[in-house]
Amino acid sequence: MVAEVLYFAKSVEITGVRSETISVPQEIKALQLWKEIETRHPGLADVRNQILFAVHQEYVELGDQLLLLQPGDEIAVIPH
Repeated sequence: MVAEVLYFAKSVEITGVRSETISVPQEIKALQLWKEIETRHPGLADVRNQILFAVHQEYVELGDQLLLLQPGDEIAVIPH
C-alpha cells in the first residue's frame, strides 16, 4: 500500500524533503508506521516527543492503535 508522507517545519529540515511516498502494510499500528518513517529519516528520533502525527487529517497518538490505510492517504509529520 502506498501512502504519502507530508513533512512540516523542522521535520522538513531534518528529512530534506517536503513529501515522499512510502510503501507500508494497509493495516499497521500507529507506532509501527512512525518507526517506518523514522527508519528512513533517523534524525526524526530526536524530535519524536515534539511531533504531532496525523493520518486521514486526524491526529493520531503514537501507540498501539491499528490504522487502516487507504491508497493515497496522507500522513502528516508536524513538529509543535
